[in-house]
Amino acid sequence: MKHPVRLQVNGRAVEAQVEPRLNLADFVRDHLHLTATHVGCEHGVCGACTVLLDGAPARACINFAVRCDGRDVRTLEGLSCDPVMVRLRAAFTAEHALQCGYCTPGMLITARDIVLRLPDADEARIRVELAGNLCRCTGYAGIVRAIASVLEARLSEPSEPSEPR
Repeated sequence: MKHPVRLQVNGRAVEAQVEPRLNLADFVRDHLHLTATHVGCEHGVCGACTVLLDGAPARACINFAVRCDGRDVRTLEGLSCDPVMVRLRAAFTAEHALQCGYCTPGMLITARDIVLRLPDADEARIRVELAGNLCRCTGYAGIVRAIASVLEARLSEPSEPSEPR
C-alpha cells in the first residue's frame, strides 16, 4: 500500500505516492531523476548518498521517503548556485580531489557543511569530519587540501561590516 509524501526538494514542492520502505535516495533518483545522489553501501556507511535534510547532512539511503514527509531536501543539483559549493567545486578540480567521481556528490555536501560549520577547522579536524565519507580512489589528500583552501580563502576575506543597531 502506497503512502502520500510531500517534500520540498531543491526548493520545489513535490508530492508522490510511495511504498513505505522506499528510501530517500531511491526516491530522488528514480522518481525525481536527480541522479547526483549515489547509492553505495545502502547501510549509511559510505556517504555517497549524502543530501541535506532540513539543512543538515543526512544519509538518503537510510531515511525512508515517507519519514521525510514535510521536510526540506537538498541534493547536489539544488546547490549548483550556492556560493560555497561553487568554490568547493573549483577547489576540488584544482586540487585533483576527484577521480572516479562516485563519492564526489556526498563528499561535496559534507565539505560544504565543514566549511559553514567549522570555519577554523585544521587538516586533522577536516579528516575527522570526512570520516563518514569513503573514497576508494583519491587517498583524501586532494579532498582535504580542497576544503582547507576554501576555508583559508574565506578566513582571508574581509568581513562585512555589521549593521548599526
